[in-house]
Amino acid sequence: MDSVYTFSAQRLGGETIGLDGYRGKVLLIVNTASECGFTPQYAGLQKLHEQYGARGFAVLGFPCNQFGKQEPGDAAQIGSFCEKNFGVTFPMFDKIDVKGPNAHPLYRYLTSAAPGLLWTKAVKWNFTKFLVDRNGEVVKRYAPRTKPEALHRSIEALL
Repeated sequence: MDSVYTFSAQRLGGETIGLDGYRGKVLLIVNTASECGFTPQYAGLQKLHEQYGARGFAVLGFPCNQFGKQEPGDAAQIGSFCEKNFGVTFPMFDKIDVKGPNAHPLYRYLTSAAPGLLWTKAVKWNFTKFLVDRNGEVVKRYAPRTKPEALHRSIEALL
């Protein structure tokens, strides 16, 4: 059976890493954008990362420019924006596609494992969140409107 651990991705700095390095952690995987109405969620994601990181939790951010072209920057610009404006220290990855024929394999897995409303698989917008348990399996998908602050109980249940 697949899990998120079977995939790899490139970090903003260019290093490709296997997600098996997060084995045993609870993960919140989020497609992000710097110019979106939901961009302020970076602050809440960072708070979750800080609050639960020592207990085996990590947020993984995947910038995406497929929704309204709201992530136009390159890796350096994205990293600088996130650090300067929201103090982001959680892992950020290179910009990827999260839907369509060029969707990153990780996102093909996530959307199959946790379909959205009415069983649609496609990610509909920035800041869609996937909660993953310590075994690398998707537990739940959250809509972009779901604020990070609303996830405490779900995260704590998996820790």
